[in-house]
Amino acid sequence: MESLEKAFYHDGYQLGLKAIKNDNLTSALSEMYESIDKLNDSLFEFASKQGQTIACHKGCEWCCHQPVFALDYELEYLNNYINTNFTPAQQEKIKTRAIKKQEKLNPLEEDALLNAKYACPLLQNGACIAYPARPMACRIYLSTNLKSCLKFYNEPEDKNSFPALLDFPMRAGRLLNEGFKAALKTKGMIAKEFRIEEKL
Repeated sequence: MESLEKAFYHDGYQLGLKAIKNDNLTSALSEMYESIDKLNDSLFEFASKQGQTIACHKGCEWCCHQPVFALDYELEYLNNYINTNFTPAQQEKIKTRAIKKQEKLNPLEEDALLNAKYACPLLQNGACIAYPARPMACRIYLSTNLKSCLKFYNEPEDKNSFPALLDFPMRAGRLLNEGFKAALKTKGMIAKEFRIEEKL
């Protein structure tokens, strides 16, 4: 497993170097997202063949009500997608929802913040309206049990309640991003983390 983790970190690092060399962060980030999406597709296919279930599907929105953290370059990518694919009126609605969520979350202390349940500004009719550009955190959050997600949503005060998440995609995605971030750092680009609504 350690060699596999090193491979994901290495792949992320190489993509980060590619972004620097070509001065094209968007293209390298698209490539990284595509690689994690392919991994997830393989996991869905494998689970299906084994008679197991990954509970995530379009219209299942329970995880879209918790704080999501992403690196600034991911949020720039997300904003570029929004600016390209949505009308000014739609963009304004997203910004308004982002401001409202920010106002609810900003006063909260860390524990309360992490357990807060407010809809993502990009959630509409049970689905993400910027799905192709969603950050890594959203891509790697895969649950095997819908009941565990519902319990986590409905009982945020229960400190023993967690969604039944698949560990492998979470680790793979984090390591890709860590490698990418480390490569950027070699050129003095320090990536910082924000909640999605802080940068919309």
